[in-house]
Amino acid sequence: MSPLSRLVASLATLSLLSAACAGMQKPENQEASSTIEEVPNEGGDAVPAVQFNVLEAPEGFTVKLPPMETPIEPTRTEAALPKRTDKATLVTYSATKDGVSYIVNSVDYPEAFVATVPAEALINGGIQGIAQQVSGELKSSEDITLDGYPGKAYMLASPSGEVKGRSFLVGPRVYNLITVYNAAIGAPGADEFLNSLTLINPPPQVERPAPADADAGTDAGTDAAATDAAGGEDAGTAPDAGARKRRAK
Repeated sequence: MSPLSRLVASLATLSLLSAACAGMQKPENQEASSTIEEVPNEGGDAVPAVQFNVLEAPEGFTVKLPPMETPIEPTRTEAALPKRTDKATLVTYSATKDGVSYIVNSVDYPEAFVATVPAEALINGGIQGIAQQVSGELKSSEDITLDGYPGKAYMLASPSGEVKGRSFLVGPRVYNLITVYNAAIGAPGADEFLNSLTLINPPPQVERPAPADADAGTDAGTDAAATDAAGGEDAGTAPDAGARKRRAK
């Protein structure tokens, strides 16, 4: 497993493991706040299987989470990046309802770091790391997008439960939405939660420089094409030159 995969895995699973095993632990100092807005029940008298509130996070997103007796507060963690002096910051919100853990986190990376790593590597590294941490097996994975940003929808099966998640790379930030539940019981609200992420004033995608070998290959291909073209012209004119010399004799 690459250092990048281990990094993303450790960030993504901090909340995953704590919520699945013992519930969210609140830090002593809270550095972020959130507001909760009630979601009206538009289904008339019918009561949905899971009631949700809307969490509006200062990290630039809204998401649906089950209502909790105490306000949902984030945990904030920092982690060093491989071979770099700067750090990545992880902010996590989680809630547990009827035995199902709902977890959403945002991982902020320095843009210079993101520019050097393929988007798919950042996303896939986290999914592979989660699978390893829970001793799980990847059951399915599908490319998805959110407002044009790349992402993955996936499912994992593990001895400790089933994991269903979504991950998106939005500029220099990775969003992870994770549900953990007993496969025999299921999670009726999982899809509503996983599909509820809404971005607020998202940043532009990080520009990545073109690989040097790709440029070299393009240049080489262009040069080769030019050479072939030139060679073709020379080959076509060479017999005429030879004929002129023979006639001169």
